[in-house]
Amino acid sequence: MSTDSYKTIMDQKADIMRASVGIDYEKYTTGPLSFDYEAMLNDTGYDLDAIRDIQSRSAVGDTPLVELKNLTELVRTVSDPGKGARLFVKDEAANPSGSFKDRRASLSAFEAKKKGYPGIAAATSGNYGAAVASQAAKAGLGCIIVQEAFDSQGIAQPEIAEKTRACEAYGAEVARLSVGPELFYYFLIVLEETGYFNASLYTPYSILGIETLGYELAVQVNEREGRFPDLVIATHAGGGNVTGTARGLIKAGAADTLMVAASVDLSGLHMASDRDFNRKSFTTGHTGFSVPFSTWPDRTDVPRNAARSLRYMDRFVTVTQGEVFYMTEALAAIEGMERGPAGNTSLAAAFAIARELDREQIIVVQETEYTGAGKHPLGQLNLAKQMGIDVRRGDPRENRPGKAIVIPEHPSQITPVEMDLDRLRRSYLRKALDSLPEGETVTETDIAFLAAEIKTGETYVREAIESHERTKR
Repeated sequence: MSTDSYKTIMDQKADIMRASVGIDYEKYTTGPLSFDYEAMLNDTGYDLDAIRDIQSRSAVGDTPLVELKNLTELVRTVSDPGKGARLFVKDEAANPSGSFKDRRASLSAFEAKKKGYPGIAAATSGNYGAAVASQAAKAGLGCIIVQEAFDSQGIAQPEIAEKTRACEAYGAEVARLSVGPELFYYFLIVLEETGYFNASLYTPYSILGIETLGYELAVQVNEREGRFPDLVIATHAGGGNVTGTARGLIKAGAADTLMVAASVDLSGLHMASDRDFNRKSFTTGHTGFSVPFSTWPDRTDVPRNAARSLRYMDRFVTVTQGEVFYMTEALAAIEGMERGPAGNTSLAAAFAIARELDREQIIVVQETEYTGAGKHPLGQLNLAKQMGIDVRRGDPRENRPGKAIVIPEHPSQITPVEMDLDRLRRSYLRKALDSLPEGETVTETDIAFLAAEIKTGETYVREAIESHERTKR
């Protein structure tokens, strides 16, 4: 690509995005730092009942809630007396393309069809591509998926290759790129040349589509057990899963249910690095996405990200790659459910957290995903070995992202690590204050907005602003 071509396209970014999403983001600006988040979501015109109706027409949603009785018993064998909460999972693999992301794709496809777009496009290497392709097929729309698929040596991750196969099976055109900055540039060209709808992971349509997941599981648990779950655990990457699920729980009346985010620890690996691209054995649900998107959500392909995870999470934990591989095998071997790695990230966290809780308490893992050859642990572990990574059984605390994957020898070794939410909140505030336009000052509206953004009080925000100003002096 030429420098002139790149600059020309990037200079048109705002216009291309506006045309491809149909949202005037500027109208929601309320201050130098703030915007009207709820108005942006409400102005789509879709309430929960309307979304559930739209999804039911394309066979999305109403997925089973499964009690994992055997895993619960296993938890109790490694817990103190009286401990070992009951484990449930929302089996989202029952959706048409095999993941919860059908929920977010369904509303984007409906909106695109309603507004007369000829097709939909998305930039994603994950399950979302298959979901968009599936929903586009149902709606009779064209579909292009842009993937960051392989490194400069042409080595592709087996999980991404599996998702390429799925997208193409649904009739989508898949553009496979090497890792690097050209992904967004190429995606803008696709949007401009095709006039397709941008089915971004971060639009209001995408987040509202996930609200039905949180709502359904809350209603299902309440109908079955006479109360709402104590904890819901969601695998956390870009923030949409946590945001949409938490909003759905609230709409179901489960406002007291704790929202726990879980990610695979890939600290030290850089997601845009050609060297590190194939040294990570997970394409999503890891700290390479979850930490930066938590501390600065608006690093996306749309001006305002509707996924704001710090607004909703009560706790954030990480697990190791080996722990997720162990739990993937355990789910298949003792529950008869072979599922992919994304949901098993939160399942690994749930297994360990259940040991802290009393036996009558309820934890819901809010998703599963389909599995296949490329998503199976063997495919990922074989690539890891090919990349020179040490794969062995042992103490998962010896796991070193990009260097060693250590699979537990015993279930008692599965132990999540707490992420410091206060540190993430302060990082968010620093980024927000550093982005303040020159000559502008923080308004009262901004302070209220920031307090909501990080789920704290306004006093906390004011103290952070004062600290930031002292540091700058």
